[in-house]
Amino acid sequence: MPEFMVNTHRFEPYKNFRFRVKWDGKYVLGVSTVSALKQTVDTVTHREGGDPNIQHIGPGLVSFEPVTLERGVTWDLEFEKWARTVFEIGALGQPSLKDFRKSMTIELNNEAGTVVRRYFLSNCWVSEAEWLPALDANSAGYAIERIVIQNEGIERDESVVEVMEG
Repeated sequence: MPEFMVNTHRFEPYKNFRFRVKWDGKYVLGVSTVSALKQTVDTVTHREGGDPNIQHIGPGLVSFEPVTLERGVTWDLEFEKWARTVFEIGALGQPSLKDFRKSMTIELNNEAGTVVRRYFLSNCWVSEAEWLPALDANSAGYAIERIVIQNEGIERDESVVEVMEG
């Protein structure tokens, strides 16, 4: 039985290397890695006095794992500009909290570049930044910058539906 309802000829899942990240209404250049979007629910246990041998387990607090973005170091300063809204100390000796939270969008595309999944992350802010990796004159790798983004919600865009592939 085919896995895709519209594209019955397709059996493979989507590739994980075709994606885009967006905030402030524009795509962020050069993002090479996005960590998994993960949500967990803590468990709450309790026992009843009339039956102390049975433990009941129910859902508790919902949390969303931080998302890590990586990209090669370039002249584009979007990572750094966002992180500095939290990291830099203002006149009152505190970080500037004006506009430090953003909404973020992560899109997964098929081979043709069509969006097949879109997720909205809410109340995002940068909690960790790495501007340069350890530098090594004996290495042939790229310099990669990294930010860790906290968020308070992940919502799937259900308006994105499977489209006919050629």
